[in-house]
Amino acid sequence: MLELRPNCELCDRDLPPHSDEARICSYECTYCAECVDTVLRNVCPTCGGGFAPRPMRPLKAWRPELNLGLANHPASTKRRHSKFTSDEIESHVSQIEHLAPKDR
Repeated sequence: MLELRPNCELCDRDLPPHSDEARICSYECTYCAECVDTVLRNVCPTCGGGFAPRPMRPLKAWRPELNLGLANHPASTKRRHSKFTSDEIESHVSQIEHLAPKDR
């Protein structure tokens, strides 16, 4: 199950579970759409993969017998921040941004 991290790991913008601005890589690194488009240029600074819109967890259990939904599986409250400097991110991104995510 996705962790649903609460913030952009670069600019620290709030990304609540219902945000359509949240983007994740396959390792769940979480960034806002603006950072992905302008700073990261669709390159995860950690793994080098691309990003996709983060799915939204339903608010309620539409099948109560399964105990699903945000009420039963809340989003994380642990804020995370990229460990890389701006210069390290720029160097990493510029080396591989020309490759399609499927070719990285």
